[in-house]
Amino acid sequence: MHAVILAAGESSRFWPLAEGGHKSLFRLLGCPIIAHTLEALARAQITEIVIVQSPERPIEAQLRDGASLGVRLSYVVQPEPRGMGDALTRAESLLRDFFVVVNPQHIAIDEILPKLLAFADGADAVLVGCDTDRPHEYGIVHLDGDRAVDLIEKPAPGTEPSRTRLVGVYLLTKKFFECYRRVGEHPYNFEDALKMLMHEGTVRIVKISEEPPTLKYPWDLFRLTQLLMDRNITEQKIAPSAQIHHSAIIEGPVWIGENVKVFEHAVIKGPCYIGESCVIGTGSLVREYSNLEAHTVIGAHAEIARSIFQRDCSTHSGYFGDSIFDEAVKVGAGTVTANVRNDRGVIRPWVKGARVETGLNKLGAIVGRQTHIGICAMLMPGVLIGPRCEIGPGSLVRKNLDADTRYYAHPHEMILKRKPS
Repeated sequence: MHAVILAAGESSRFWPLAEGGHKSLFRLLGCPIIAHTLEALARAQITEIVIVQSPERPIEAQLRDGASLGVRLSYVVQPEPRGMGDALTRAESLLRDFFVVVNPQHIAIDEILPKLLAFADGADAVLVGCDTDRPHEYGIVHLDGDRAVDLIEKPAPGTEPSRTRLVGVYLLTKKFFECYRRVGEHPYNFEDALKMLMHEGTVRIVKISEEPPTLKYPWDLFRLTQLLMDRNITEQKIAPSAQIHHSAIIEGPVWIGENVKVFEHAVIKGPCYIGESCVIGTGSLVREYSNLEAHTVIGAHAEIARSIFQRDCSTHSGYFGDSIFDEAVKVGAGTVTANVRNDRGVIRPWVKGARVETGLNKLGAIVGRQTHIGICAMLMPGVLIGPRCEIGPGSLVRKNLDADTRYYAHPHEMILKRKPS
């Protein structure tokens, strides 16, 4: 069986992270998210995989033929982001009759796939569904036992045929392409092809109790990190070359990579991931579900809680809670990321001109690559800071900052302008 991974989208709602590449290449536990999904497919004995990517070919540049992950990768390009159906047709000539379609963040597909295969005999497709309390926001299937007989997009409240929504894992046959070519070109042609397949063939539904992880917004990384750590980091694993001071405390399941240095009285409480050549300074605390990629430096007397740092970041003293820093972010001493509102309400960041419901009561700052933050800066909950920004000492950042912004907030004035090119 082949698998198809759809990874050609623009990732625009993932801003300010992963600039210049696909969001699935963001690194957790030392490797890109899509690599975790490839490993899960390999565990399910699926090793022939087609990846649909953008014309820049960012995934192919990193993963190449997939041999290091135990799979054989083929690549096709979707020239423009024209939806799932168009992306899938790019791979049609490479596929056998039965194939599975997943998104690049489905890191537990090896747990779902056996359930799909158990229902595959005699079916034209097997889909995955999950009950929702917001059926008016999704595509909802009309069920007849284990069969899906219709698909209704965003039904009006009270008219929904069930509470079961599709969750983006599909076991299809090539009959799907016959339906796809008949529904014509429009924004929902993938869904309409599935709907036609339900009317004319046999489409079964496998229901799962918990929705697979999504990767639409930056804060979706927190759930992915937790799932990966709960699955993989179950005990302490410290590389032989790591230098741990005798006064440091390592508690619970923690992975510490090669050439890591942990200085006096530092504390690491798992589950946590500390990548190769990281430094944890004197008296610092790194705690639950924090992910530090290679060559990250945490200076003395800092606290890191449930935060994600990409490669080559550095901080001094300060508090960093429920925050995400892309590559090569530099942070001065005394900086604080506020991660809770005063009223303890849900945090709703601005994304593409609109407030977005996160469902989170804790969310710190999300900072793009190569941004420099001066000493004693204060970042309010849920702010998004673009790549290559410069934030002056003592600045209070209340709102999002565009890429390449120079931001200095003084007691009696505020300077906000674009950095010179």
